[in-house]
Amino acid sequence: MRLILHYVAALIILILYGARVCPFLETLTPLQLGGPIAAALAVQWSLQLPLRQRLVDALAYERQVRRRLMLEFGLFLLSGVSLMIFNTIHYGFPLESGLKVLIGFAVAGFFISVDLALEHERELTDHFRTSGETLPAAENCYPVSRKLALFAAVSAILVTTVLFLLVNKDLLWLLDVSATVTLKEAQVSILKEFLFVSLVILGYVLIVIRSYTRNLHFFFEIENEVLVRTNNGDLNGWVPISTNDEFGIMAHHTNRMVDAIRERTEEIQRTRDVTIYSLASLAETRDNETGAHILRTQHYVLALAEQLSDHPRFRDTLDAETIQLLHKSAPLHDIGKVGIPDAILLKPGKLSDEEFEIMKGHAQLGGDAIRVAEKELGGNSFLRFAREIAESHHEKWDGSGYPRGLSGDDIPLSGRLMALADVYDALISKRVYKPAFSHEKAKGILLEGRGQHFDPDVVEAFLAVESRFQEIAANYRDEDYGEEP
Repeated sequence: MRLILHYVAALIILILYGARVCPFLETLTPLQLGGPIAAALAVQWSLQLPLRQRLVDALAYERQVRRRLMLEFGLFLLSGVSLMIFNTIHYGFPLESGLKVLIGFAVAGFFISVDLALEHERELTDHFRTSGETLPAAENCYPVSRKLALFAAVSAILVTTVLFLLVNKDLLWLLDVSATVTLKEAQVSILKEFLFVSLVILGYVLIVIRSYTRNLHFFFEIENEVLVRTNNGDLNGWVPISTNDEFGIMAHHTNRMVDAIRERTEEIQRTRDVTIYSLASLAETRDNETGAHILRTQHYVLALAEQLSDHPRFRDTLDAETIQLLHKSAPLHDIGKVGIPDAILLKPGKLSDEEFEIMKGHAQLGGDAIRVAEKELGGNSFLRFAREIAESHHEKWDGSGYPRGLSGDDIPLSGRLMALADVYDALISKRVYKPAFSHEKAKGILLEGRGQHFDPDVVEAFLAVESRFQEIAANYRDEDYGEEP
């Protein structure tokens, strides 16, 4: 549609322009003047479409915008030359008349070509943005300042040439009609011509400026969007490289920066995960439980959190990032056991009341240990969840748990999730003091504890994902982690 409007406007403007600047063209009827111009533009149109498609098929993206501008401008010059030759042969017009026609086509063609090239640049950027494609980083940058300087220089030369032709034509016209036209009438006629040419040129300049500012806005919008997403922790954004100027360089370096941040973040996360698992495994090596217990409870917590993420009570809390942090921090729930004496921790039989009181201290020991790290590192959501889980996974819904005797919603959600996960795994696992219970028996015990030991909504979530609990238990068996069941 933009191309059609440009060609229709060019037809009208070139007809009016020819009659204004050339006394020879002024002698023709509107049909004689407009017919050849329309025919030239029609031939140009018929050539333009297949040539443009061949250009798109044959050239790499980074060369399409520049070559498309040259193609459009070249076709306008070709049309101007063709019309100049036609007028010379058919009407016997002098070379001066033909050059005025050629300059008219050159001026219109230049501004139209620049506008269409800018539109194509915008289309390429939008295409890259949606398709995931991008250009390679430009080896030889063509600065924006040079583009603007070139546009301004060519515009000034073309505009000056048109105005010179107009002034020259009007001076000759004044000499011819000085005896029949008053000075006032001549002044009005000349001002009309200058007003027409000025409005046409100003209109084209404003069209190009608007197209260029739209592109700038589009580029900056994409760049800022990626920077904001990166600042908010989303490292999947990227800026399509669609120009060979500073904006292309900015996009290239932005993408490299985001890639570097993503790589370092992933490395930090891998290091964190390995550290967590190592610390948790260290705690488990001093216990009668196995490394599989860490993995099972970790996945139980994940299953419960994902199930509750749509629950009205929890949907504002359990976003994707929080669920991931809960999943990652769950293995540290028993880190405090490293502070329990071996005589108690590894005792093969039932603990005495005094020994059990000491054993209960592992929750507070774990919370205190992580709190020290949290204080050193400052605000850290991962450590906060790890501390909550370590400290509160033995609290009970009715307030009869330990170490603080919290009840209801005063118990952190992370601790409530781990409480059910930890008890379920203890029930289905073999211990020196008990055999492994079946899933159904463990399920019955959990249901008995609903509203007493466990948050009723967490128990409901367990019932909704109990098949997933069974799959987790089957996938992470004790015997697969170096311990006989």
